[in-house]
Amino acid sequence: MCGIVGYVGPRESVPILIEGLRKLEYRGYDSAGVAVHEKGETRVVRCQGKLANLEKQLTVTKLTGSVGIGHTRWATHGRPSETNAHPHRVGGVSVVHNGIIENHMILRQRLMATGRKFSSETDTEIVAHLVDAELKAGVKDLGDAVRNALKQVEGAYALVVLSDSHPDRLVCAKVASPMVLGVGEGENFVASDIPAILSHTRNMIFLEDGQVAELTAQRIAITDLAGRPMSPPVKSVVWNSTQAEKNGFKHFMLKEIHEQPRAVTDTLRGRIELEQHDALLDEVQLDPATIKKIIIVACGTSNHAGMVGKFMIEQLARIPVECDLASEFRYRDPIVGPGDLVIAVSQSGETADTLAAVKEAKAKGARILSIANVVDSSIPRASDGALYTHAGPEIGVASTKAFTTQLIALALIALHLGRKNGKLSKEAAKQFIDELLQLPIKMKEVADQAAPLQVLARRYGNARDFLFLGRGINHPIALEGALKLKEISYIHAEGYSAGEMKHGPIALIDEHMPVVVIAPKGPGYEKVMSNLTEVKAREGKIIAIATRGDQEIGSIADEVILIPECASVLSPLLTVVPLQLLSYYVADFKGTDVDQPRNLAKSVTVE
Repeated sequence: MCGIVGYVGPRESVPILIEGLRKLEYRGYDSAGVAVHEKGETRVVRCQGKLANLEKQLTVTKLTGSVGIGHTRWATHGRPSETNAHPHRVGGVSVVHNGIIENHMILRQRLMATGRKFSSETDTEIVAHLVDAELKAGVKDLGDAVRNALKQVEGAYALVVLSDSHPDRLVCAKVASPMVLGVGEGENFVASDIPAILSHTRNMIFLEDGQVAELTAQRIAITDLAGRPMSPPVKSVVWNSTQAEKNGFKHFMLKEIHEQPRAVTDTLRGRIELEQHDALLDEVQLDPATIKKIIIVACGTSNHAGMVGKFMIEQLARIPVECDLASEFRYRDPIVGPGDLVIAVSQSGETADTLAAVKEAKAKGARILSIANVVDSSIPRASDGALYTHAGPEIGVASTKAFTTQLIALALIALHLGRKNGKLSKEAAKQFIDELLQLPIKMKEVADQAAPLQVLARRYGNARDFLFLGRGINHPIALEGALKLKEISYIHAEGYSAGEMKHGPIALIDEHMPVVVIAPKGPGYEKVMSNLTEVKAREGKIIAIATRGDQEIGSIADEVILIPECASVLSPLLTVVPLQLLSYYVADFKGTDVDQPRNLAKSVTVE
């Protein structure tokens, strides 16, 4: 959620800020603004709505200057409005901020008691007041003023400060919210995510929690909150900036659905040991002899990946696995401790709920393994080991390739643990690996079936409700299919275990209700077929995802989408693809904003 871009150097800053903010649009936002220092003072331009509105305003209110900050805001404190948009300016201090200041009410009351007045409803304005108060109290150095201000703040933040008193620099800080510094030649950058500045530099510094950075055109100085110098490494990012372009696809989401075979191949590459029929996971050092149980914590789509991972690990390694919503985990005093392995799954590696769950589990003595797509993001850094997916940048808010690469990562963990503890024989492991390596080709076959899904989207795109059903390892895929449809088409959809349909949801089924049933050949197939006859008896419209060669299902289902045969334990990687495409084409048919659905953000960095 929210996007930050900052620049200091010899060039005009506004084009760089707008370009960077456009690369961060995928995160979701409802207002935007920039602040640029020019001719002795900082000028701010803000507006409600999309970046196009801001660009239009900037053609009227022209800003020139080589030091500036920009922001796209997703409302947390205060409604979407120009007044609540960032940057916030108090005195000579301008601030952009992601996150939440948890003690904002106490600080606001304290500041108001000193005579200070507020012009917005946001918690961010408090930071601007605090820094301004430090400077007015006689603090000479902007970095010291920011550090003093932040010592009073509780909560999560990534923020950048620009001050009239120090017009040649930016001061940045972070706690529990992502921030990356871009190291250029005679210029430097700051952003909340890599794509915003990748076209200008590949050399990045990933700020750690509690670090404060001071950027001028010629140098970057980093300290902790006490002012002690720090020297985090400069890392080279290997992404190509064109990976974040649409490459001829109508939407990023459609592009990313079709990128899944490549993403799966990249995630598998170098991680299969063919001679020993094992997964090479040296970076995580897993020893099943030391694991009493596994707890997977995640949110949203990543939680559905975790639910599939539970089936995989229990089936291949016979280790008990629990799945927990990260947003609930730390609030129920979880029973977790030494001997437990907590696997945290997060696309961005910055999900606030999941990060909080990781910290809770770690404090209780559990070992933490994270699965993430963003190198050196907060959750991997807080973990004992990290297994990175190689999906590449995922721009569409509704996750697709990040989800399927998470499934691959969990499959590799299941394979490795099963081989290590002897529960998975060499012969069974060989068969599993053979199936894994065939997945990219099979996924491409499914993704290329666009035409029938476009027809279905037009046929059922005006439905008021959808029901998604699945059994066993495909129950989480029913949940994921329903979530995708809700996210981008705004159609109400529910996912259920097919066996639970008769315990309530069957009351909803009539001739107007499309029912999407995931029914590949394998365990539970006969039970699913029985469930389908119940739907048919209530005149529900059945859309079935079935295995190629299935002669039976066509006599019951109204529509059938076929997938290639594959091992049941890996079938979610195929069954999910037509559900992604169905959701995409329904949303496109309805004309919604596919890549940036309303009210949603790509990276949820507040609890």
